[in-house]
Amino acid sequence: MLKQNLQQKLLQKLSPQQIQFIKLLQVPTVALDTRIKEELEENPALEDLSLADMNEPVEEYPDKDPDDDFKADAQDEMSDEFNVDDYLQDDDINDYGSRYDNNDDDDDKKELPYAVTNTFFENLQAQLDLVDLGDKEYMIAQQIIGSLDDDGYLRRAIPSLIDDLAFSQNIFAEENEVEEMLKVIQTFDPAGIGARDLQECLLIQLKKKDGSNPIIQKAIAAVENHLDEFTKKHYDKLERSLNISADELKEVVGEILKLNPKPGDSGSSANIKQMQVIPDFHIAKNDGTLVLTLNSKNAPELRVSKSYQEMFQHYEKTADKDKKLKEAVQFVKQKLDSAKWFIDAIKQRQQTLLKTMNAIMNYQYDFFLSDGDERNLKPMILKDIADRIGMDISTVSRVANSKYVQTEFGTFLLKSFFSEAIQTDSGEEVSNKEVKMILEECIGKEDKHKPLADEKLTEILREKGYNIARRTVAKYREQLGIPVARLRKEL
Repeated sequence: MLKQNLQQKLLQKLSPQQIQFIKLLQVPTVALDTRIKEELEENPALEDLSLADMNEPVEEYPDKDPDDDFKADAQDEMSDEFNVDDYLQDDDINDYGSRYDNNDDDDDKKELPYAVTNTFFENLQAQLDLVDLGDKEYMIAQQIIGSLDDDGYLRRAIPSLIDDLAFSQNIFAEENEVEEMLKVIQTFDPAGIGARDLQECLLIQLKKKDGSNPIIQKAIAAVENHLDEFTKKHYDKLERSLNISADELKEVVGEILKLNPKPGDSGSSANIKQMQVIPDFHIAKNDGTLVLTLNSKNAPELRVSKSYQEMFQHYEKTADKDKKLKEAVQFVKQKLDSAKWFIDAIKQRQQTLLKTMNAIMNYQYDFFLSDGDERNLKPMILKDIADRIGMDISTVSRVANSKYVQTEFGTFLLKSFFSEAIQTDSGEEVSNKEVKMILEECIGKEDKHKPLADEKLTEILREKGYNIARRTVAKYREQLGIPVARLRKEL
């Protein structure tokens, strides 16, 4: 049986404006410019003030002639319809400009230069062009180069390459033909390129060295037959297997360690994956105090188009509105509202960024004054900052996870200032970053012939007053990217 009843529910939903603000808040500075350009392209009612200034015509004042009065009247009529100068003045008064005048630093607006260099694949293509090959061989070699990953390895199986050539190039190749072209590419620079695994990569590099050198011969034997023992640093087994002395083994290991396990990432400026970090904030010291400023790239000069505002007012005053006119009014109103919401979201983003960073700076005041001494870094969690600024923890998290601050001693991700508390024997709470720093120092000073195990590191930290468990030491060591003691051992 069907029933009909009334039910009342209390639900919490985010408005479109709140969703837009949240999305903008988590966008880093380096991506904000792209996001604003997208909005400018989608919404004609939104204008970039800096671009509008560039497009304004320069007024000229010729000598007075008899037609001046007529020209002045015509100019007045045009001013009534649209005057950019009037709107620029209005923009300073009304609340729909997004310019943030607190930090109008011209240096922030300068673009960082990029070096123009050939990419890894372009270098391989240039070497291929110098080899005397037939059309079919050339196409096979090109397919192999295009199938290499960023490390320079060929992870794709030969039969799969043959299928790719058949479907994409209409070339029917045999397995031996692909193998031959792969051998050609493996002769290219950087050495080791086109290998199918680490072992093959190292062997290609070793075989390009002086084959008459007995140390190179032993290194080839070690990689070819005893790579597992080498990677696990079972040096005693290697000595017995290769029938060499400890001094000879040291030379063999030295030769292997000189090789590049990732030839595609060979260290050239064209191959290293770099992300341009643009700081969102700047902290400077002035007479013993800290001064926080917001990067001007976070404060674009946006405004609502006056021509669209006047268009909307004109449509509203029209007495007779047919269907098409009503649709036009609705469209213009929608674009105006969208422009105002976007500008408001940008302004709210600026205020939230400054509010959050100011709280972080004041909480870690001693750290910033001491030029980044991590011993002055206080334990701080997201809730500490959220309570100070009266915002939700998720808001602080969005700011901390993607924003950078530039100081006189380096540029830091805000997330790096947050850390858990560790209690010392004296009852004092210190940051776990301080413990990690001491742990790193201990490992850096250890005897590499007898590296310190996690148990020994735990004892050392306890002697220094940090009462933490061995599993915590292991966790911190892994977070620092330091391997276990056995893998830190050197000859």
